[in-house]
Amino acid sequence: MINTIAHDEVRELNMARPPANAFDQDLVSALDQKIRAAPGDGARALVISGSVGMFTGGLDVPALITMDRADIEKFWQSFFELLAGVATSAIPVAAAITGHSPAAGAVLASFCDFRVMASGKFKIGLNEVQVGLPVPPAIQYGLKRLIGPRIGDALLIAGRLVTADEALKLGIVDKLVAPDEVVPQAVEWAGELLALPPRAMLATREIARRDLADNFADVGEATYRSMADAWFTDETQAMMTDLVRRLASRK
Repeated sequence: MINTIAHDEVRELNMARPPANAFDQDLVSALDQKIRAAPGDGARALVISGSVGMFTGGLDVPALITMDRADIEKFWQSFFELLAGVATSAIPVAAAITGHSPAAGAVLASFCDFRVMASGKFKIGLNEVQVGLPVPPAIQYGLKRLIGPRIGDALLIAGRLVTADEALKLGIVDKLVAPDEVVPQAVEWAGELLALPPRAMLATREIARRDLADNFADVGEATYRSMADAWFTDETQAMMTDLVRRLASRK
């Protein structure tokens, strides 16, 4: 599900779970493990990429909707651990957003150091509300840290996806490039950081991103229970069931 590609000291973690790189328990756990292991394995920076046209489609709702409460709580724990692993990574992490990036894809990217996205008719955003899920504080923080509370609140409450061009204007992403340049540009960004005096760069980066670590300090069992409570409400189950039906009709 994850291809590991070396670019000298920059390591690319390429999500490869067809058809949409959707997050199920296995992909979340595998990506988290590789992110956390990378500094000890010799990587000095990470690039997380997807497939052409699709960074990740978000949560694998058809798989998750079959889970019982214990498994859903476990999934949310794993997902928050993945986000915390990105937010607190000892080495820089770039999101190479190779295409569409709704919901969990936008969440993951928001906690990276840098986001480069493919130009074109691609969309990104936290559209959880539109599929019946409330957005918890720790996840809201990532988006509002990038674009501010006023616009962040508006996008979150409406669950609105935005175009790549709008994402750049708002600051959700840092750069737009042609689709075949997304990974090279992310690698180049990482290489420019690594060319700086390493101790000074990493120490300054740690201070600059300390608020992200603090954001996850209070995430724990209560958070996972709250997400499970929301998942099993009648409203959310109805929305998710309808989403699964619509996805199946496209096949």
